Amino acid sequence: MSAGLASKPLGSATRASRIRGRPGLVALVTVCILGALLLAGVALGSVAIAPGDTLAVVGHRLFGVDLASAVSPATDTIVWELRLPRVLTSMVIGCGLAVAGATFQGLLRNPLADPFVLGTASGAALGAAIAILLPVTVAVLAFGLLHAFAFSGALLAAYLVFRLGGSGGAGGLTRLLLTGYAVGSILAAGLTLAMYVSGSDLRQIFSFLLGGLAGASWPRLLVATPLILGASVAMTWRARSLDGMLLGDQAARHLGVDLRRERGLLLALASLATAAGVAISGLIGFVGLVVPHVIRLLVGPGARRVLPLSGLAGAALLAAADIVARLVGDVPVGVVMALLGAPFFLFLLRRTRTGYEL
Repeated sequence: MSAGLASKPLGSATRASRIRGRPGLVALVTVCILGALLLAGVALGSVAIAPGDTLAVVGHRLFGVDLASAVSPATDTIVWELRLPRVLTSMVIGCGLAVAGATFQGLLRNPLADPFVLGTASGAALGAAIAILLPVTVAVLAFGLLHAFAFSGALLAAYLVFRLGGSGGAGGLTRLLLTGYAVGSILAAGLTLAMYVSGSDLRQIFSFLLGGLAGASWPRLLVATPLILGASVAMTWRARSLDGMLLGDQAARHLGVDLRRERGLLLALASLATAAGVAISGLIGFVGLVVPHVIRLLVGPGARRVLPLSGLAGAALLAAADIVARLVGDVPVGVVMALLGAPFFLFLLRRTRTGYEL
């Protein structure tokens, strides 16, 4: 009996060690899943689209190849104007949230940190609520006051937390985390007041808080993508500094890491990616919390592996959640992520506590 109990953790550890030694395999599998989700995201919905029709529309639109002659105008519109930008938007936002979450967890040395730890969620929500209450309508490149105020609110909240909490030393990291919670609570109180006086606009505020991709479009995607992917690439490029900081401040200094500069830069980049994603999708939780945790279990704690793989896995997870959201009645994708993410995260915590690894 005891030998059988001992062999199970050993086998699990052996599988985990094999996977950790082959991060390229994890990346390849994730990329294949992303490709399958891209086709599924375009094909599935109230109107089914064949993969061949999707490829014909994309080939015609991007390369001028006359493959879409047998595709109806309605199918062309559904693929190019509605579903493809939505699927790509979900992937870009999922990538940014996952990389930002991995960065925050590494910087704060806290596995429960998420992309909204610096108050970006509360700042974005309050900014969006204020924009909804203003009797002004402005739209530039499909972006209105809601998106501009949400983006500005998220960045201003992160900047305020950074200025008040600082970023130096282990004690500074704790102070930064506590400052984020405090500022987030104040902003949440402001959001509650805005909701109280919103009247008929309350539904629109709730829609932003629940998160959704129904408003995805090419202009919004083209504006947000450079910000999100640019910040994600920059964070991944500085993974060596993050690895050094994971060893402790003294070890990082011996490795030549400028702690104050690198922390400030990584915090700013993570906040930028989060703010840009929140501005076009609303609040979507658990992507930046669950995905880095799973990737660390698969490939180990090294940031040079965790950050890029988290980006790929985050893109796949949010794309899958959006497909589920559309198939069950176009519910907000933030609700689907909460229903999927919370139980899965509890499952991961239990496996970790009992000594098992994926």
